[in-house]
Amino acid sequence: MRNWISLPQREGVTSRQAHVDLPEGTYERELGREGFFGPASHMYHRRPPTGWTDWDGPLRPRAFDLTRLETMANSPWNAATVLHNPHMRYRFWRTSGAMNALARNADGDDLLFIHHGSGALFCDYGHLRIEAGDYIVLPRGTMWRTEFEDDAAVLLIEATNGAYALPDKGLVGPHAIFDPAMLDTPAIDETFLAQQTPDGQEEVWRIEIKRGDALSTVTYPYNPLDAVGWHGNLAPVRINVRDLRALVSPRYHLPPSAHTTFVADRFVVCTFVPRPIETDPDALKIPFFHNNDDYDEVIFYHRGDFFSRDNIDPGMVTFHPAGFTHGPHPGALQGMLKARKTDTDEYAVMVDTRDALAVGELPGNIENSDYVMSWQPKTAKAEAAE
Repeated sequence: MRNWISLPQREGVTSRQAHVDLPEGTYERELGREGFFGPASHMYHRRPPTGWTDWDGPLRPRAFDLTRLETMANSPWNAATVLHNPHMRYRFWRTSGAMNALARNADGDDLLFIHHGSGALFCDYGHLRIEAGDYIVLPRGTMWRTEFEDDAAVLLIEATNGAYALPDKGLVGPHAIFDPAMLDTPAIDETFLAQQTPDGQEEVWRIEIKRGDALSTVTYPYNPLDAVGWHGNLAPVRINVRDLRALVSPRYHLPPSAHTTFVADRFVVCTFVPRPIETDPDALKIPFFHNNDDYDEVIFYHRGDFFSRDNIDPGMVTFHPAGFTHGPHPGALQGMLKARKTDTDEYAVMVDTRDALAVGELPGNIENSDYVMSWQPKTAKAEAAE
């Protein structure tokens, strides 16, 4: 832990409690370090801090509509790379039916999030039923394959040269958000045994092993997923977003870090699920403007009404590099202090990375190039068009 220079001060017109009782006519902006865990200050502005009228340069906020990715791939190693850095690779995989080869990642753990589709996952450890909303953590080196019943869309988040772990839930204890007992592991059941190669028969099976940008292929005369049992404390795990129980506070808008689901060496994965909106009349009811200056922020929108964003649909991704203020869109600001409904209705996966992300090679129609100006009020947009 750093020995931060910590000397709390107050200057001018302020609130005494962050995210509560804002001075009349002001907009709060948080400047924080170490995500939402380090020292922070709160500024109170007369205008929304995202009121820019132009933007030039690589740090602009970006949005991608992954539903426009039309290429189907039988192998996860052919999935489109959306974002990447040396410690994380963020891919979107459109597939259908059964994989025709096993996959093994020699670069790091994989986190699969099933956006659409249902079927089965087979791996060294056995069989899992999978469906939309499932997270599946596959430890580095695990052999696996999927059999979807129809078309599927999967978010693949690789912890490059790293591993996934559960977050430290601090004062609320290890059973908050989800009890580790909710994590399912693969079963060596009848379905798993039935897919093994019968004794005395031969059939060709291949394993595609990814290491860096190269694939190695290993061929067997039988299905190598032929375990009859296992024991230990290393295994794939699965949990569905419907089983997450969000931390809530009626009097204080919690930061995204309260919804951390998995942690890797250089990034975290958070999940937004439906929850009651704050009821205290003085508390913010929407995410606060903030400078998250140590992390790039990526949000994948899975399902529902994304109450802090305008014109965002399921299957879209927003990318906010570190180094600029971001926060709710103009439409959401209307509910800043007086909520427009009693509960949120959204499922979304957020990744915050310590290292700058680069955008992968994507088709030209995937990005919404106007997203950077989506924080302009309608009046400002109309004036800019004239």
